[in-house]
Amino acid sequence: MKQLVIFPLAALLCACGSDYTFNSNLDRKAFQEYFKPSEVQLFDHTQPTVPYEILGLVEGNACQIEENGVPASLADARTDARRKAADIKANGLIIKSCTELQEPGKGCYSSAICVGQAIRLQQQN
Repeated sequence: MKQLVIFPLAALLCACGSDYTFNSNLDRKAFQEYFKPSEVQLFDHTQPTVPYEILGLVEGNACQIEENGVPASLADARTDARRKAADIKANGLIIKSCTELQEPGKGCYSSAICVGQAIRLQQQN
């Protein structure tokens, strides 16, 4: 009985210890683009407590393309603004204004827009 347990266990351990490489069809750049907004600290209804430099204005958009699609949301517009802030090397975003439009227009059944200041926060020691 012991041999029936030991042999499969030994085979399993040998398989785990082999030189195995992982190949994927996932693109590293796609991961970097997906997580880019998380690099930008969001200041919505607050101001930074550390000194900062203003890099410029950014605008984030969200659009409901299909009539039965997911409605545009302010959260998606803020995320788009954070992505655009990261593109100009900002590490913070001060939201100035966000608006939802429920009327169809410009190819969207509903849309959301957020405008903010892309900033570079000074690092505190």
